[in-house]
Amino acid sequence: MGGAMALTLAALAYPGMLGLSTVSSSPTRVIANTQWGPLTESDRDFVVKVRAAGLWEYPVGQIGLQKGSSKGVLTASRHLIDGHAALDTTCRKIAPMLNITLPNIASPQQEGFVNTLKSDSGKQFDTDFANILRMTHGAIFNTIAKIRSTTKNSLVRALADQANDTVLDHMTVMEKTGLVDFDQTLFQQTTPPKLPDTDLTPPPPAAGQPEVVLTPPPTATSTPVDIDAIAGGGNAPAPGVSPAPTVR
Repeated sequence: MGGAMALTLAALAYPGMLGLSTVSSSPTRVIANTQWGPLTESDRDFVVKVRAAGLWEYPVGQIGLQKGSSKGVLTASRHLIDGHAALDTTCRKIAPMLNITLPNIASPQQEGFVNTLKSDSGKQFDTDFANILRMTHGAIFNTIAKIRSTTKNSLVRALADQANDTVLDHMTVMEKTGLVDFDQTLFQQTTPPKLPDTDLTPPPPAAGQPEVVLTPPPTATSTPVDIDAIAGGGNAPAPGVSPAPTVR
């Protein structure tokens, strides 16, 4: 097969047990050997997590621009939209290269965060916005560090680098709102509620459903990873090898 990906059937299927928590019993199990390095269950889980995070935080940023009543919340909202649009571009670029099927909507738990903020107003909105987003970014920040330090896949490593910078920025702007209750937020971050796997898992896209694209704002300052430079033009399949499936 030359340099082409040798993929297992497990990598072709939508990962039905993926969400905010790593629920696999074998997160280090290699599910595909690719020309960019082996892909583990944790690697695949991470790419899906980054995509799912953008699917709820990007619209929350849009809501924040409409409902935010403080300068800090408005600034944080712009950072959410800018950062997750760039991360989403990277996710959508590497997913078909690694045969990872991406969700089109966030998990039920994440959608619950959105609904809470939609129902809030005034000072309550600002407070919930800052604390929910500081808690969720703090939770995935540790995951990013683990993936970055352990993955052998160069595409996943590049996404982790970008996610690290973005999430650190988002944590910082939430803290700068002056609204974060650190005692409460850190307790929720380190002691998450026991939820069923279905609440933590973004559903697979419906057959034939167009891929959701998070459009960069006109004033975008964040940039996606230059995957073509990393891949070296090696994402084309070898003769006789089917290209990775993706929903467009």
